[in-house]
Amino acid sequence: MSNNTYTASNIKVLKGLEAVRKRPAMYIGGTSERGLHHLVYEVVDNSIDEALAGECDLIKVTITAAGNIEVDDNGRGIPVDIQKEMGVPALQVVLTVLHAGGKFDQNSYKVSGGLHGVGVSVVNALAEWLEARVHIKGKEYFMRFERGIPVSKLEVLGDSKRQGTVISFRPDSTIFETTNFSFDYLTTRLRELAFLNRGVRIVLTDERVGRVHDFKYDGGINSFVEYLNQNKKPLFPKPIHVESFKEGMECEVAVQYNEGYQENIFSFANNINTMEGGTHLSGFKRGLTSAVNAYIKNHDLLKNEKINPSGEDIREGLTAVISVKLTNPQFEGQTKTKLQNSDVEGMVSSAVYENLTIYFEEHPTEAKNIALKSVMAARSREAARKARDLTRRKSVLESGSLPGKLADCSITDPAQTEIFLVEGDSAGGSAKQGRDRSYQAILALWGKMLNTEKARVDRVLNNDKILPIILALGAGIGQDFDVTKLRYHKVIIMADADVDGAHISTLLMTFFYRYMRPVIEEGYLYIAMPPLFLVRKGKQKQYVYTEEERDQAVLDFGDKGVIIQRYKGLGEMNADQLWETTMDPEFRKMISVRMDDAIEADRMFTILMGDEVEPRREFIQANARYVKNLDV
Repeated sequence: MSNNTYTASNIKVLKGLEAVRKRPAMYIGGTSERGLHHLVYEVVDNSIDEALAGECDLIKVTITAAGNIEVDDNGRGIPVDIQKEMGVPALQVVLTVLHAGGKFDQNSYKVSGGLHGVGVSVVNALAEWLEARVHIKGKEYFMRFERGIPVSKLEVLGDSKRQGTVISFRPDSTIFETTNFSFDYLTTRLRELAFLNRGVRIVLTDERVGRVHDFKYDGGINSFVEYLNQNKKPLFPKPIHVESFKEGMECEVAVQYNEGYQENIFSFANNINTMEGGTHLSGFKRGLTSAVNAYIKNHDLLKNEKINPSGEDIREGLTAVISVKLTNPQFEGQTKTKLQNSDVEGMVSSAVYENLTIYFEEHPTEAKNIALKSVMAARSREAARKARDLTRRKSVLESGSLPGKLADCSITDPAQTEIFLVEGDSAGGSAKQGRDRSYQAILALWGKMLNTEKARVDRVLNNDKILPIILALGAGIGQDFDVTKLRYHKVIIMADADVDGAHISTLLMTFFYRYMRPVIEEGYLYIAMPPLFLVRKGKQKQYVYTEEERDQAVLDFGDKGVIIQRYKGLGEMNADQLWETTMDPEFRKMISVRMDDAIEADRMFTILMGDEVEPRREFIQANARYVKNLDV
């Protein structure tokens, strides 16, 4: 038995905002770049709640020249009168007490995203300093906090002719891994909020570089869907719009199909991006499937075929935004990624079914195009099923259920293993010789890779370049993909550092994004970074990755007698060179492929790999000046 005593003295009570500083990940998801930007969203969400209450139509978010954040709205202003229960100004209560705020008072906010009342107090706790300026009842009030603790009393700065709240803060560098705010990161969320709140103007300014984005969308989520589909080919020009109000709930849906094969559905509850879906998403899917199948049956579009379009078939090529607003949302946890309200599902399902049925009657051409696309998708699914069966049979028949070009590793624990997807047989051969066979597997790829952005799943399953990857990873594909069965927890794309290599890497990333997305979501996908140059002088040598590093190495070694070798392909490296530069975990450089923003990721893959040429040309022209070390 242990001799350690466990008494009341071992029980620690964290007072005030100490709990937030002790465990910030519980409140903002982490202390990385994502958690840092979550601070801004929490403050902005308070302003959006004012907009939802009909009290605010302008929100200004500024990254100051010093790198701090300022959020300014023209709402009612946080109350500054004395809160009777605490005996201090309400502003101080809101900024220093968890679970305090107007969100618990049905008269103040009928709809709110910040239902827990912890948002702005958490920001205060995790800020080096925070200043609040409140314009209310003809006066401007001020209060300052440092790491969540008031360092000034509420004071009146003077008269004011406006209303609203201005929150300024600097994140605590002792808590966050970085305190450098990204203009692009903030742009995505603020644009999203502007779409979801029709008519609200949101202005984002970066004083560090003089950039400004001004968002205001009178079309609301219809404009959102058009934005998502702007680089695709829509089946009909205007999104289908559904709106329904029932028992304190508001449901709004915008739907538009395109000629592609991917479904993109984004769901929101009280402006919160419910990335894991929930009852509103399942209700939408049920209503959509019922409406389209009813149309197909009523118009005898299947005739004597034995197939029946599934929900997955009906959502092929679909772009949709679902937004519900309700007085008492129930989420899973503080991160609010999944809506749980059971009554929402039936309400959304009925609204979607009824409105789509009317739309189909009034727009027969669009209805028929949607229905026929669903039927084609069902036929494709049947072909894919046969291809999957063939894949499974191949897996059983082939030695060890693995493709012939795979050089596997001896360790079987996925958490300890990694697989290199290597461009070309020559580089694959060097990689096989140079690897550590215990935990590193090599799969050599050859020939032209399929562009999966333009292919249905049946073509993907029948492709001889993609099939070995599916078999090697062992976790299935598409709707059948099961990340728990993945045979390696590091999937590393290793291609040449030239245009062709970059193209192959993009094709592979597109494949993983479209058909094995959990590999990216779980942080298992990487891109190897082989060196561009070897700089040698006598026994001295240095591998470098940029032209700037090359020039610096030449200066360090001295100009005379320096030999520079340019690696145009992985195949030019010997096995030992490939190991020490690109495969050895101690010295290699890799890029972790992340997907913090699904909307922007989808847009970029569509631009880079889709059918439309003009958006791709515009993207290249806009970003060409940032490209370095391009080997053509």
